[in-house]
Amino acid sequence: MNPANAITIARILLIPVFTGLAVAYGRSVEAGGPDEKYRWAAVAVFLTASLSDWLDGWVARRYHLQSRLGSMLDPVADKALVLAALLTLSLTTWPGDHQLPMWFPILVIGKDILSFGGAWLIHHSVGRVIIRPHWTGKVSTVALLTTLAWVMLRLTWLPTIVPVMVASVFVVASGIAYIVDCSVQIRAGAAPSR
Repeated sequence: MNPANAITIARILLIPVFTGLAVAYGRSVEAGGPDEKYRWAAVAVFLTASLSDWLDGWVARRYHLQSRLGSMLDPVADKALVLAALLTLSLTTWPGDHQLPMWFPILVIGKDILSFGGAWLIHHSVGRVIIRPHWTGKVSTVALLTTLAWVMLRLTWLPTIVPVMVASVFVVASGIAYIVDCSVQIRAGAAPSR
C-alpha cells in the first residue's frame, strides 16, 4: 500500500473517532453540562480528516502514486466523512440552533443516490461512464463543509439555517447537473456511430 492510500484509509478510520466525540458532546449537552473538550476534539478530528483529503491527493500527484485503489477509496472516504458528520450533527443535541435539520442529510443522501443511480444507468445503457466534475458539485462540497464547520464551531452571527439553505441550493443544483449529464451521456451512447 502506498502512502497516499494509507492517508485515505486513515481518513476513513477517523470517521468513527469523530462520530464518537460528537455524540459524547451531544450527550453532555443533553445532560445539562456541555463538555467542550469533546466538541473541540471532534472539530480537531474532523479538520484533520478533511485536510487529509488534500494531503492524499497531493502525495499521490507529487510522487506519482496514483492508483486504482486510491481513485476508488478517495471519493468513498470523502462521502463517508461528510455523511457521517451530517447524520451525527442532525441526530445529536447541540446548544442553541446548532443542530442540523433532519431533512438536510436526507437531501444530501438523496442526491448521492441519484448520482450513483445515474452512473449505474449510464453503465448499463451505454457501457462506459464518463465522470465529469461540475462546478456546482465543487461548490456544494465547500458549502457542506462550511455548514458543518458552522455547527461545530457554534458560529452565531447568522442562524444555522442560513448556511444550511445555501448548501441545499447547491446540493440540488449539482443533482440537476448530474441528471443533465446522465441524459446527455445516454443519448450520445444511444446515437448510431458514424
